[in-house]
Amino acid sequence: MPTSDSPSGPIAFIGGGNMARSLIGGLVARGTSAASIRVAEPMDALRDGLAKDFGVHVFSDNRQAADGAAVWILAVKPQVMRQVCEALAPLAQEARPLIVSIAAGITSAQLGRWLGGGELYDGGLSDSVIRIVRCMPNTPALLGAGVTGLFANAAVDAAGHAQAETLLSAAGATVWIEDEAHMDAVTAVSGSGPAYVFLLAEAMEAAARSEGLSDDAARTLVLQTVLGAARMLTESGEAPAELRRRVTSPGGTTQAAVETFEAGGLRDLVAQAIRNATERGKQLSAANDADA
Repeated sequence: MPTSDSPSGPIAFIGGGNMARSLIGGLVARGTSAASIRVAEPMDALRDGLAKDFGVHVFSDNRQAADGAAVWILAVKPQVMRQVCEALAPLAQEARPLIVSIAAGITSAQLGRWLGGGELYDGGLSDSVIRIVRCMPNTPALLGAGVTGLFANAAVDAAGHAQAETLLSAAGATVWIEDEAHMDAVTAVSGSGPAYVFLLAEAMEAAARSEGLSDDAARTLVLQTVLGAARMLTESGEAPAELRRRVTSPGGTTQAAVETFEAGGLRDLVAQAIRNATERGKQLSAANDADA
């Protein structure tokens, strides 16, 4: 059933790609009326698929979907976000919706400016500041097993926080971030993070095959090991270091492998990888604002 934190009016998705689809599916599964969801998507196949699978209203025009909606979820690619927002700016100023963006590298200030909103300033808000929640979900959201970092600008009240959390929790867990500058780190850790796990699994499979295991055996052993370890991490309540200690017998096979990882600088390599991903997020934000 819908909760009291659900938006009081229609929800408009601007963009109907994979992440939007996962959120729509989660919302419908949790009791949100499909009739209250509108989706603007230029690709016929995606648009028709959403209408067929979920019964939502679909449009090829962004303004048609957004007009009258209480919440706009901006789910377009970062490189076209400015164009999309500027085209919707007159309606945004008139309708004053809650804006929820799931685009990486686009700040709330950029979104507000492109939507024609006023600036935040010390001591208060101008009357034209737009309520914006910036979100960073990750691809496991497609399975309802994702995690999303959220940041709200100062214009978003408690009701807006609750509405955004209700919407994004349809895809998994949520974490609020107080300082928007840390959203690039969220992107580096969880947004990009599934690829790190996939890379480890890929390397483990290759190593298993090099030790003589068949392709099928290597795949099954690695996938179930990753799945089981993830469940232990999320369900045991224990810290990763403690779980690692429990399976690392002195002088055993696990210790031999772990010592190899440590000697190879795994911790420093992971830290540097996340640092580089964080910096890249900042660069993308700056690039999107370069000609603003």
